[in-house]
Amino acid sequence: MKENNKSIFFTDGAKVKQSSLITQFAERLEYDLVKDRKTVTNHDILEAIALAVRERLTRNWLRTQNEYNANNVKRVNYLSLEFLMGSLLGNSLINLGLYEDVSKLLEGFGYNLDKIMREEPDMGLGNGGLGRLAACYMESLATLELPAYGYGILYEYGIFEQDIENGYQIEKPDHWLRYGNPWKILRPEFTYTVKFNGNVSTYFDERGNTRYKWENTDDVLAIANDVPIPGFQNRTVNTLRLWQAKSTNEFNLSNFNQGNYLSAVENKNLSETISKVLYPNDSIPQGKILRLRQQYFFVSATLQDILYNFKLHNTDFKLLPEKSAIQLNDTHPAIAIPDLMRILMDEEDLEWDEAWDITTKVFGYTNHTIVPEALEVWSESLMGSLLPRHLQIIEEINRRFINEVKEKNITDDTVISRMSIISDSSQGKNIKMANLAIIGSHSTNGVAELHTEILKKYIFPNLNNYYPGKFNNKTNGISIRRFILQANPELSELITSKIGSKWITDLSELRKIEEFAEDEKFRHKWRHIKNNNKLRLIEYITNKHDLGINPDSIFDSQVKRFHEYKRQLLNIMHIISLYNRIKNEPGEITIPRTAIFGGKAAPSYAMAKLIIKLINSVAEHVNNDPEIGNKLKILFIKNYGVTLAEKIIPASDLSEQISTAGFEASGTGNMKFALNGAVTIGTLDGANVEIKNEVGDDNIFIFGMTADEIMDARRNGYTPMKYYESNPELKLIIDMLNSNYFNKHEPGIFDQIVNELLYRDYYFVMKDYEAYSTAQKRVELAYMNTEMWTKMSIINTARMEKFSGDRAIMEYSKDIWHIEPVKINK
Repeated sequence: MKENNKSIFFTDGAKVKQSSLITQFAERLEYDLVKDRKTVTNHDILEAIALAVRERLTRNWLRTQNEYNANNVKRVNYLSLEFLMGSLLGNSLINLGLYEDVSKLLEGFGYNLDKIMREEPDMGLGNGGLGRLAACYMESLATLELPAYGYGILYEYGIFEQDIENGYQIEKPDHWLRYGNPWKILRPEFTYTVKFNGNVSTYFDERGNTRYKWENTDDVLAIANDVPIPGFQNRTVNTLRLWQAKSTNEFNLSNFNQGNYLSAVENKNLSETISKVLYPNDSIPQGKILRLRQQYFFVSATLQDILYNFKLHNTDFKLLPEKSAIQLNDTHPAIAIPDLMRILMDEEDLEWDEAWDITTKVFGYTNHTIVPEALEVWSESLMGSLLPRHLQIIEEINRRFINEVKEKNITDDTVISRMSIISDSSQGKNIKMANLAIIGSHSTNGVAELHTEILKKYIFPNLNNYYPGKFNNKTNGISIRRFILQANPELSELITSKIGSKWITDLSELRKIEEFAEDEKFRHKWRHIKNNNKLRLIEYITNKHDLGINPDSIFDSQVKRFHEYKRQLLNIMHIISLYNRIKNEPGEITIPRTAIFGGKAAPSYAMAKLIIKLINSVAEHVNNDPEIGNKLKILFIKNYGVTLAEKIIPASDLSEQISTAGFEASGTGNMKFALNGAVTIGTLDGANVEIKNEVGDDNIFIFGMTADEIMDARRNGYTPMKYYESNPELKLIIDMLNSNYFNKHEPGIFDQIVNELLYRDYYFVMKDYEAYSTAQKRVELAYMNTEMWTKMSIINTARMEKFSGDRAIMEYSKDIWHIEPVKINK
């Protein structure tokens, strides 16, 4: 019988039988993993079921890509140095509608799905909100059936695995790929050469025009690894393409035969360092070089891939903006702008004006923060050494831009300096990558209304005035499927039982549950589910941390990347005051509290790491004080990531979002907690402002200075010492730190924190402390009224429509990318 040649699938042949899920699972165990019932491990079960599920989505994956190619559709290419994906099995099962089927299948073999899912490590592709946002957006793009590619780096060791020794953060390699990964597929046919160093020569083309050639380069290979991203219960499966660095000269046999064993693999090791670790320590020169190498490595490979796909179906580069949108997720990929110019001019022979027109129409730029380390600056000397042709192009972009500015009668040197891509410093000239991203794109967006206004008013006011309409806001959003449907199944079932399931893809439907806030039975069920989530977290804590937790206590959580502006320090200072209140007036505090911290500090960020040490020192003292008992417990959960978030967030009552106003671009943790019914205590910063507007003043605890007040205080002078002298509660806390109360065996280790608070206090901890302490007392009073707190919790969940990742992606698609859904038919 003749095979069906009209189908794109090999498995559509008449002689090919389609396998059931149970058959695929069993065959993967025996044929791929070579295991029988006596030798199989839980990890084998995980890998076999993941491979079977991957097989189930592969047809739609192939069909999706074929549909995009066959119809030459416009795609968005999302470039991000981070994709904090978490583990993929649970999310894939939910999106494919296979969760119950797989659970029953495994039960039939004597295994529990939840236990098996715990075997899967989080993918080591990100660290904080930037990477988690990228992961949420990839899932929303697929759910909305929008043609998209994600591009990043396949980090061998992630950022690091966090351990705690004597209270200090210790960084260890994150061996998330030690046993392979069932979701990623090696694509050796998509291997590109990435160039570094070398020199630029000039020559004349046949028309007499000067052309440039980048030569004598050090080359590295970028090899594609693809991860499928399925949409929620549709047939769209998009691709996350991750680049792995490989040497062009793997092994020098001559050196090896001469006994130079290290030299034999030196080139290989140097090349492949690029994709070893996320965010190498850039406090040393080698770290800075490696960071820029990483950024250009993934950008170069990505642009080559985008243009390869474009040229399969198009010959005129003027069509590139009609076929590809490229979104820069923060400044890390901004080097893509001069690289696309280089390719269009040096390799495709376009003239400057045409290449620049194409480039600016293709790129969009998302700014995620205003802290200096995110507004990247590279020295001209480093750029010239590593990427000499790109430096030439950046200088020419800037020369033309400054001339254009002056032609529009802008003559103030200070204004021009702020707008310029290149700045002067005592150490030489620097390249401001954020300015490059703004000038080289057609859209620059902030990620919360307040953040966008700060960008326009304080950070880039001159560029905002120069480019009217370029700056716009796209408030962040989160994945509904990951952070409530998967993370909080009991609550999801309760909601669905009352309002149906449309809310899973249309969060505006959630508003319907607000009417049940007045239903006593519904409130009782709501509290019961919260208690069950607490018990599950307590089970984890008991197993991992050997600490008894009171399930009736208020679970007060601050889990996020450690940075001074996020003010974990303010939180632990208040906890010290709670400790003092219990010690001095045992009957005053009637609401027991469990304070939960989690998050990583950058390896070179000494102050953030010292704050982690302080939290653990206070925890050790308080948790072992018999007078405190169950009234107050402090827990630092190490190695915080997506999977831990799925345990902590559904169990939390209070969400700490207490950053210094004007510093948090948006935050997404605030949205995840509120979606799961936690009530926020926070400043008017980032998306807290919009959450407050949605849930109402009575369902959130707002305190502290506003962003404008912070700016005014900086201008007028700020003396933190006066708050120490005028507030006895605050003075006692500082005195305890200064007298080594929590660190008697390591005297003086917290002197740096005390000196920062008393004499500088850049993040206004001292100024905001009293308002924070007062807000926490309001929290205690509200939590005592169980019925009122439950209503607040329900309202927080019901009013989260605005913070859906689906809503955010629809706005990006309509306003910036101009892409349309593509229906993948069966």
